[in-house]
Amino acid sequence: MAFIGRRFLFILLMGSGLVLIRTPHLKAQDAGTTANKSQQDTNDPDYDPRKRQRSDKERYKAQRDLRNELKGTYKTWLNQEVAYIISDDERKAFMTLSNDEERDSFIEAFWQRRNPNPDSPENEFREEHYRRIQYANDHFAAGKPGWRTDRGHIYISFGKPDDIEGHPSGGTYQRPQDEGGGSTSTFPFEIWHYRYIEGIGENVNLEFVDTCQCGDFHFTIDRSEKDALLMVPGAGLTQWEEMNHKDKTDRFKGGGIERLGAGPMGDGAQSKEFDRIELQAKIFAPPPIKFTDLNAFVSEHKLLTGPVFPFDVRTDFVKVTESMDMVPITLQIRNRDITFQTKDGVSRGLVNILIRVTTITGKTVQTQEDTVEINQPAELLQQALDRKSIYWKALPLVPGLYRLDVAIKDVNNPDHIGLYGRGIDVPTYHDEKLGASSLILADEMHPVSSRQIGSGNFIIGGDFVRPRVAANAATPVSFNRAQNQTLNFWMQFYNLGIDEATKSNSAKVTYEIADAASGTVILTKDLDSKDLGSHSDELTVQKTLPIAGLQPGKYKVTVKINDAISKQEIAQSAPFVVE
Repeated sequence: MAFIGRRFLFILLMGSGLVLIRTPHLKAQDAGTTANKSQQDTNDPDYDPRKRQRSDKERYKAQRDLRNELKGTYKTWLNQEVAYIISDDERKAFMTLSNDEERDSFIEAFWQRRNPNPDSPENEFREEHYRRIQYANDHFAAGKPGWRTDRGHIYISFGKPDDIEGHPSGGTYQRPQDEGGGSTSTFPFEIWHYRYIEGIGENVNLEFVDTCQCGDFHFTIDRSEKDALLMVPGAGLTQWEEMNHKDKTDRFKGGGIERLGAGPMGDGAQSKEFDRIELQAKIFAPPPIKFTDLNAFVSEHKLLTGPVFPFDVRTDFVKVTESMDMVPITLQIRNRDITFQTKDGVSRGLVNILIRVTTITGKTVQTQEDTVEINQPAELLQQALDRKSIYWKALPLVPGLYRLDVAIKDVNNPDHIGLYGRGIDVPTYHDEKLGASSLILADEMHPVSSRQIGSGNFIIGGDFVRPRVAANAATPVSFNRAQNQTLNFWMQFYNLGIDEATKSNSAKVTYEIADAASGTVILTKDLDSKDLGSHSDELTVQKTLPIAGLQPGKYKVTVKINDAISKQEIAQSAPFVVE
């Protein structure tokens, strides 16, 4: 240690770390240097103020502004409507969103992730959730809204119990043997029994006590809390206390959470107090991520240790509004890569799927978890192995750059994991600029009923469109002549000009099929936009063409539009192979 006037420096060697402790004088110099550097950076023509490190004061102000910005319906949704069912990761992601469009997209995806029947036009989970909130408010209010009470919390999270043991007025109570036996007097209380709660277990008993006798039944893990005579000497004794085996004061020795008193089964009950603490933690915790193992591969970039589970991915883009796109994500898995287990004549394969979309700054904006089940009669399994299974999910996203991560697991072979990750650029469809969706080549396409429009798997607008999925971006999709397959393609055009006098559009839509090698056009067809929707600035082109007349080889289909009013033209092309 050396002292040089008033300037000195402590150098401490601790383990393998070197710690420098500067004097206030040196700190002042550093501060001046930092200030000068900041000034120099400001004068630098390449200086970007967005990359400047914020001070603590600025960071706290930004956090305060964010909390103030989250108000109105969004604050109500987060802190009241979904307070008990939103996960910590989802809450954190929602708090990082910067505008209402992102929040609307997040909320829509939040409910869609929980929809047990994506093919239904109604979201059964959302409807049941809001019904439970209303029921809680109608039946459990006690000086505060019913949803804020413990009974309301449990009812909203887990629904109606299978059985309720109710003691609305308290009074005389004959204890069961595991509570010490004997007779006492109680406060009003209820015991809710659930035969099974996912993630918690079977035969779950939850106890609520109204110690204030004001109608506010709170959850408790202390079964002695309902005993109104607990603190009265010589009253409400257990069987063993009445037989002079134990003194009532012994209940308050040992530091346990319960004061049940001694009895034939009392010691065993006391030893399970940690189980009751764990039960409380699980009951009031937000629902966990279902596929934590897959989440580790996506979030923590955990390395694969087993054989790779191969799958193919396709992403498409369809305009919803100027500030919102629908992004259909299609996964294709070969049945031969799935592990099937046969029982009672049925072969069953299970695949867990995790989809996550994050911004370029790492904010999670979409998470989707699903389990896909493939069932086949055991005698037909060998034929089924030559086919493929398709999974489809449409995610609403605000235009911008994102990272898409997909992880899948073969449930019957847990080490069989597959990963996919890539950047996606969700396009912006400006009002004054002619735009187009993805050109989708589909193996099946047909109109749907009015009740199905806009909802369900593979449904885009009023059409069922199941995309063909290629092995990778460089490999075109294939159609088989021998199997009498047809070429289906679907596409939308946006922001066509509308004539002010006629209030109609005026454009020519052309689709053609050309030989990929020579460029020779084999088929071409013109369509008038008025035949597809004369008064609309949006047109949908969907066609089904036989491929019997095409020789085996590589081809390209192109769909283009020439808008006579806006004087704009746009086209999309997609390659395919005829086998």
